[in-house]
Amino acid sequence: MKGYVPLVALLASVSALAQTPASQPAEARQPPTYSNPPPLIAGAHWHHFHINSTDPAAAIAYYTKHFNAQPARFAGLMDAVRTQKSWLLFTKVDTKPATKRNTGIWHIGWGAPDPHTEYQRQLELGNKFVQPLTDISTGLGGRPGRFFYMYVESPDGTWIELNTARTDEFGHLHLFSADPIAAGDFYIKFFGATGRALSTPDTPSRAPRMSLTGLQVGPSSSIYLDNVNIIIYPMQYSQKAYASDWEPGQTELASTRGNVNDHFGISVPNLDEALSILRAHGVKVTQEPREVPGKFKFAFLEGPDRVAIELIEETED
Repeated sequence: MKGYVPLVALLASVSALAQTPASQPAEARQPPTYSNPPPLIAGAHWHHFHINSTDPAAAIAYYTKHFNAQPARFAGLMDAVRTQKSWLLFTKVDTKPATKRNTGIWHIGWGAPDPHTEYQRQLELGNKFVQPLTDISTGLGGRPGRFFYMYVESPDGTWIELNTARTDEFGHLHLFSADPIAAGDFYIKFFGATGRALSTPDTPSRAPRMSLTGLQVGPSSSIYLDNVNIIIYPMQYSQKAYASDWEPGQTELASTRGNVNDHFGISVPNLDEALSILRAHGVKVTQEPREVPGKFKFAFLEGPDRVAIELIEETED
């Protein structure tokens, strides 16, 4: 694929595997816990990932065929995909959406407990690969055969990573950022994301880190919103790996709106209250609240790196 560079993905996971004693399986390790102040918006949860599609029905069929996901109806109004605690929602567009990787959203991912079997299954299903099954266990000195990943591409152009994990559930969202540490802080501070402490001037380090392929992979953030791991890489990775996707003279990440990966959604118990808090802290609200009577209320804000975020309050009894 044009602009594609073989990836060294999820280096933090690989590093953890490399440091796990041989007598202790990786899945037995417990992540550290951190004591952060209560989030400014209490009760926020991961809600959905939203895709622009020329054929939502075909997209739904694709995701439910290839991944651990089921067709469903969101709010009784629209056909969608349900995958564990997450929704995949779709907006029908008339022309194929942009797929350039010069925005803050890179890809989404599912787990693969048996990557070799999963790779063969995806091949037999006729899925389109942009990266075949790849072992990156030795990337940071680990033993081979412990961590694998692969990338497939949906008919609309969304990239989906399948990587070594304990379950085959929807697992992560991978972002790009001009300041991955500050971006991680945003989701911790406002929405209660977990996985690390809020940063201080010196921690975590903002020193650049390079992969063995010469791509900048740090500083980075790896946080959780419910069961979804939000991984944030420096935009310099994108600028080199996908240089042809960047417009001449472009120095900042483009807005995600209109891209195939349009936005993601976070549910809140009280939309008006959440928006008041965000505005008080200088966060840009890009679409004022609207309501689908008896179903839900929603509004849009611009998160770090022009990533569009939908806040949604479900009001259905």
